[in-house]
Amino acid sequence: MTSATAFAPATVSNVACGFDVLGFALDSPGDEVTARFLSGAQDGVIIEAIEGDGGRLPRDAARNTAGIAALALLTKLGERRGVGLIIRKGLPLSSGLGGSAASAAAAVVAVDALVGGRSAAETLIACALEGERLGAGSAHADNIAPAICGGFVLVRRPNPPDVLKLPVPAGLMTVVVHPDLEIETARARTLLGDMVPLADAVKQWANMGALIDGLHRGDFALIARALEDSIAEPRRASLIPGLAIIKRAASDAGALGCSLSGSGPSLFALCEGAAAAARVAAAMTAAVRAQIGGEPRTYVSAIAPEGARVLSTCAS
Repeated sequence: MTSATAFAPATVSNVACGFDVLGFALDSPGDEVTARFLSGAQDGVIIEAIEGDGGRLPRDAARNTAGIAALALLTKLGERRGVGLIIRKGLPLSSGLGGSAASAAAAVVAVDALVGGRSAAETLIACALEGERLGAGSAHADNIAPAICGGFVLVRRPNPPDVLKLPVPAGLMTVVVHPDLEIETARARTLLGDMVPLADAVKQWANMGALIDGLHRGDFALIARALEDSIAEPRRASLIPGLAIIKRAASDAGALGCSLSGSGPSLFALCEGAAAAARVAAAMTAAVRAQIGGEPRTYVSAIAPEGARVLSTCAS
């Protein structure tokens, strides 16, 4: 095999009450990475091209999330042949949709297919996490894990990975609205500080337990009561103009709950059924347009059961 192309989807992390430990995958959009062997004696990883980033992402593989992740997997597998990567960004930059994770996840899946590694999901997560460490400023796997595994996941421990796939009730849909804003993850994390009041922590633990129970029992009313972030969102609210108004618009339209996707600026809502999701999408889009301006991008998706996957291979 001389080349392989993989896709990895957008992801929502934190999911309100699950800071750094909960995440889920969307059907689309996502990033694609093509990996191919380089001719000659060259080893390591080279970024041959990046499309869709407006020239903003580093072409140096040692400073690129996909390049770092690909090299980590090659090193893990003891593979010394040189690999070139072509990255196609389908996700907006600094969007809160797991863009760096999608590139890293697609890179390791493409490289694994190229070298015939047949690596376990835990290995792919661990190697992709090395790239996410650069892109997000720390090694948290709540985007990487759903990007690779798909579905709704709980990251009990990022490294070595201990990832639990949670059940997804039939009819659970998500709406994600990306405003015409950018928020760097590292900057958003500085707003959180290092200390959490005990009362806020207790409330967060209770909500996360309730959300997981609601997913297991398909209890949409309980899911709705649990979708509250008492730790990250209050500290990041100032980054999103009109956040409370946008959340209220989602709730009034029938959303189970609404919160920041990752560190923002994208917002997600969970909904019961496609009809409710369509109403919520329209209401959230209108509210974002009114409060923030510009033309937001809106995605309506089921919780995607599949994560990163090989799209094509070439043998010659």
